[in-house]
Amino acid sequence: MRTRASGRTVGGLRTLSLQAPAVSLLLMWMLVPLVMTLWFSFQRYNLMMPSVSGFAGVDNYYFLLTDPSLWTAMGNTLLLVGWVLVATVVGGTLLAVLLQQEFFGRGVARLFVIAPFFIMPTVSALVWKNMMMHPVNGILAWVAGLFGLPAIDWFASLPLTSIVIIVTWQWLPFAVLILLTAIQSLDDDQVEAARMDGAGPIAIFFYITLPHLKRAISVVVMIEMIFLLTIFAEIFVTTSGGPGLASTNLAYLIYIRALLDFDVGGASAGGVIAIILANIVAFFLVRTVAKNLEN
Repeated sequence: MRTRASGRTVGGLRTLSLQAPAVSLLLMWMLVPLVMTLWFSFQRYNLMMPSVSGFAGVDNYYFLLTDPSLWTAMGNTLLLVGWVLVATVVGGTLLAVLLQQEFFGRGVARLFVIAPFFIMPTVSALVWKNMMMHPVNGILAWVAGLFGLPAIDWFASLPLTSIVIIVTWQWLPFAVLILLTAIQSLDDDQVEAARMDGAGPIAIFFYITLPHLKRAISVVVMIEMIFLLTIFAEIFVTTSGGPGLASTNLAYLIYIRALLDFDVGGASAGGVIAIILANIVAFFLVRTVAKNLEN
């Protein structure tokens, strides 16, 4: 590679010129929506009141931060993400260990466990709403009737729990897929040596299998966290954020502000707050994952 008197390589300039269009397009893709969101968050911009406009300062943020619905939505978001992560990691680990064992029909069982991940969120929400959790015609109501128990109106009595169940059903296959792939790389000789030393299945799980899955679990948590913060379709199809705000998360609150209240300025302020919250969570999460990967 030739070097000029300035120290800059000719090949480096050529590479930079080739990368520039893609990098510029990527920056525009990222920065233009962010800058527009920031701009509208400081504007009085309500589609129902076009005569009221102009610079609003921090009024949109003040109104949103003093609105109890924001904190309810943030609490629901954290509860939704937390419970789904716990359920998918614990359930995914146990299912991965089970599906690793030799039994008749293991291939078919793996296929059925992984299949829900390929169903669109809207379709899975409709299936759970009309076929599983319906208080009259649902399968869960029929099972409750077999035991003489009253049917539960899931979306009216336990709206957030219902959303957690649906989202867990969708994301459990992803955790199983990642953890099953990781568990297949576990050294059989190490497990056999532990058995010869008298270790039982529980000891092998906690002292060999679980430490081996530590990195895979970190990856599952990181990837799921990114998507779970933006859950929308399941709430829109089943509960519409209700009753009241019982199942409204931050993404759905922004939708209410933007497309039901037509308050573009307030919705943009909510979007900025969501970005800050996601970055705070991502900061601690990436640090934790990186620490686990280094170990």
